[in-house]
Amino acid sequence: MPNLDKLQEIALRSKLQELIQQHRDLDVAILSLEESGTGDQLQLRRLKKMKLDLKDKMLRIETLLIPDIIA
Repeated sequence: MPNLDKLQEIALRSKLQELIQQHRDLDVAILSLEESGTGDQLQLRRLKKMKLDLKDKMLRIETLLIPDIIA
């Protein structure tokens, strides 16, 4: 893992918070479509894929932010 300077760490944490909010927003949109019963299946699949992509990005950032600990 590369050592991050303070500015890079702040930028990554900010981006992570942005991704978390987008992930939550997609969760609400998916739930709303599913509950309405009128949800287009293609649209639901697209939203779920977007949600998974955001989760992957969040995990990559978290990996950069969490230091490696040798047990």
